[in-house]
Amino acid sequence: MVAAPSDAQRGELRVLVENVTQANARRYGATDSAGRSMDTAKLIKDPAGGYLAVYHTYINGSPRVSVAASSDLINWTFLRELGTNASQPDIRAMPNGSYVLAWEQEPNNHIAFRYYANRGDLLNGVASRSFDTSRTLSSCAEGTPNLYSVQFLPDVDHSTIDVGGHYYWNCDRDRQQLGRLTNFNSWSTSAQNNVDNSLLYWGVGGNIGDRDALHYKQNVYGLIEGQYTKNDFGSWRVFIFDHQTGNAEPLNMRTDKGSTAFANPSFTALTAPNGQRAIAVSIFLPSEGAKPGEAGQLIYYRTY
Repeated sequence: MVAAPSDAQRGELRVLVENVTQANARRYGATDSAGRSMDTAKLIKDPAGGYLAVYHTYINGSPRVSVAASSDLINWTFLRELGTNASQPDIRAMPNGSYVLAWEQEPNNHIAFRYYANRGDLLNGVASRSFDTSRTLSSCAEGTPNLYSVQFLPDVDHSTIDVGGHYYWNCDRDRQQLGRLTNFNSWSTSAQNNVDNSLLYWGVGGNIGDRDALHYKQNVYGLIEGQYTKNDFGSWRVFIFDHQTGNAEPLNMRTDKGSTAFANPSFTALTAPNGQRAIAVSIFLPSEGAKPGEAGQLIYYRTY
């Protein structure tokens, strides 16, 4: 069998992601300066310098999306809340200085979008555009958005935003969808059976949920969570997905103490604090599979 052209680079990326013990820096049970857990954190380079993260924290039983800043990718200063009854956020910094966010919103579990015209508006929580999607593929829930692509042609009112998400198939199990928000006022989405099948191939019998994607060298790769057994949080695992071939394979994640369950992956290609190229990774470790001291949000990066 002839190897796909993307196989070698996928192998390189896999090595960068799966061995946490070889990371340049890492932090288990990550919290911000206010002591809030940084669940499902998405990390990006801050155009103003340093880094930004969006994440959610449960407070009195309700999730709240917040934004924090860092100079080293490990220690995070809480800036402000951006959404209530909101979770699973993703963020994209645009060349014109604006920011696009997507998150999972309650009530009526759905995907929501917010647009902040500049950094000041983001840090003041002032969104100048808002769009909440209507559920299309499930009558029960659609969520865990990730921003694949954001194009302004030339501005947010003339834009195309491609976003991944999950839908609660038959109100029984999470499955994959791909949606498009056009001009910040028109939404369409469709099921992604090919992505589901790439994990079902490995015997995933529960949910297929949160995911992220990045460009590594010439190709696009994703991380996606799959639950081998429905309702078993200890059976969550992370897979690497090859967008060129449509194939996935499980990662052999290795932490310092040997945790076994991993969920809600995100990763970003960026410049590390030392100026080198790096992959920054954020993964949630459910308590059901976590070794002592490792449960919660794990944040790490590795240079290359």
